[in-house]
Amino acid sequence: MRTLSIVIPAFNEAENLPPLMSTIPLRELEAAGWRTEIVVVDNNSTDGTGELAQRLGARVVHQPERGYGNAYHAGLNAASGDVIATGDADCTYPFDALPGLLTEFHKHELEFMTTNRLLPSNRQAMKVSHTVANHFLSGISRTLFRNDVRDSQSGMWIFRRYVWERLNVKSGGMAFSQEIKNAAITAGFRYSEMPIEYRPRGGEVKLNALPDGVANLRQLFEHRFRKTLGVPVVGHHQRPQHEDASAGRLGAV
Repeated sequence: MRTLSIVIPAFNEAENLPPLMSTIPLRELEAAGWRTEIVVVDNNSTDGTGELAQRLGARVVHQPERGYGNAYHAGLNAASGDVIATGDADCTYPFDALPGLLTEFHKHELEFMTTNRLLPSNRQAMKVSHTVANHFLSGISRTLFRNDVRDSQSGMWIFRRYVWERLNVKSGGMAFSQEIKNAAITAGFRYSEMPIEYRPRGGEVKLNALPDGVANLRQLFEHRFRKTLGVPVVGHHQRPQHEDASAGRLGAV
């Protein structure tokens, strides 16, 4: 049976955890051949997020150093699955779409899949200012890194664990989302971008739009001129032998 880790960073999301956990289709995933663990990263919450996540059946990883990227560093390092899927704890991402996304992931032999929220059908779920900022940052990202990712800020990805082990993602804050995409694509891993439904946020909004946007913009330029490494071809984490050694964009599927 294939193994899947669903990693969810959470800071004061006790209100959202019960409805969120109910959307994760564990039975459907099991029927499709996945043994699944849910890893919730408690990012120093004060509302009992970690305790509630554990009662709801998640494996809880504690990350006392706050920050979106810091939470992901802890959660991804702790994940045991051969494949990792991610999403926020605020009920905006469609975890119930995972079986279909995973089918496409394997059908096209991808190594990294990201998702696109910036669709006309999702306009009501995101503030106009956030939509504009996301399009702006995504445009800068595409220009600097010469890829065609439409939503550089999306927080839902699926990737093989060896991809994470090969990358050197440094961001401790919101820029983690764009950095992991650009790092994986620059390294040459096979990737694609899938459209997804994006849903209204539950509970308190924690995004600090202006400072986070400025920090993300700065990170894009810093990352662009950082030395990057290619895909490993030897060693413990090399690709499975049945996979072609070539890599690159396969197109939205």
